[in-house]
Amino acid sequence: MEKDKVPQDEGITAGISREVQYAVNKDGKYEKVLSKGWEPKNIVNELAWDDIQENIDIANEKIKSEKASPLLYFMEKSIMDVSLLANYVELPKWKVKKHLKPKGFKKLKQGQLENYAKIFDISVDYLLNYKPKN
Repeated sequence: MEKDKVPQDEGITAGISREVQYAVNKDGKYEKVLSKGWEPKNIVNELAWDDIQENIDIANEKIKSEKASPLLYFMEKSIMDVSLLANYVELPKWKVKKHLKPKGFKKLKQGQLENYAKIFDISVDYLLNYKPKN
C-alpha cells in the first residue's frame, strides 16, 4: 500500500490511539505510517463492544432477579470467562461457577472476597454491595 493510501477512518478509538501500518513511500521503501483506523475493523470493533455491553446487561438482569452474584457483572465487565477468572483467583472453575450463584457468593470468606476484589480492582465493600442500576 502506498503511504498516502493508508486508511484514516476514525472509529471508537478516535483520539485515544492509532495503529502503525507499513506503507511504501515515494522512494519505494517501506516506512511506518500512523493510521486512525480502517472502516471494516471499526465496524467489527463496534459489534464486539455491543456484544460485551449486551453480556453486561444480561449479567445485571440476572443479578436483579437473584439468579447470579455480582461476580458475574464484574467478570463480564472485565471481559473474562470462568476459566480466566479461575486462573486469576487460583481456584478451580467449578468453585468460581459456584461463586457466580448468589448462594455460593454469600458463603465466600473474607480472603476469597479480597482476591476477587483485587482482580477486579474494586473494594470488597463495592463487590458485596453492588446493585445494578434501574
